[in-house]
Amino acid sequence: MEAAYLQSIRKQFEYYKALGERTIAQLDDQNLFWQYNEDSNSMAIIVNHLWGNMKSRWTDFLTADGEKEWRNRDLEFEPVIRTKQELQVKWEEGWNCLFEALDSINKDNFNTEVYIRNQSHSVMDAINRQLAHYAYHIGQLVYIGKMVKSDNWQSLTIPKGKSSDFNTVKFSKGKHQGHFSDDVR
Repeated sequence: MEAAYLQSIRKQFEYYKALGERTIAQLDDQNLFWQYNEDSNSMAIIVNHLWGNMKSRWTDFLTADGEKEWRNRDLEFEPVIRTKQELQVKWEEGWNCLFEALDSINKDNFNTEVYIRNQSHSVMDAINRQLAHYAYHIGQLVYIGKMVKSDNWQSLTIPKGKSSDFNTVKFSKGKHQGHFSDDVR
């Protein structure tokens, strides 16, 4: 059960990472820093927050509280990222930290009690909490990307008005093993 869960959750994290990357790839530097208004976050700010959260939550995942003393969450919501390259470096650092932590979990330590802000979680609950958090922010990235690209947006999943075409292709292949990231195009 543990191995199946870890394999499944990894696929889901990979799916959301791919959505974010395909969104970022469509945008130039200027778009990454666009904000709807003063109180909203740019894509760069959201990525900086994801990076800070991932580094804090996944560093020493099984042995230290997920809210590290060195984390400066408030700074994550400031415009500290200046270039697309810097954004991509932080993006990869955060995801690498996450995947390394996932790779360290096995049947022998799966029942470890972990803490986030001094609150006890099962490994599964802590992972699910982070998946939901990251999906929420990746959705924001995609939404902002669609706003700034407007008519030039290239769909990440099934294009609007193309569900029938997509289903025709999927059902013509017969039943197969897979996961929902197969829908990312």
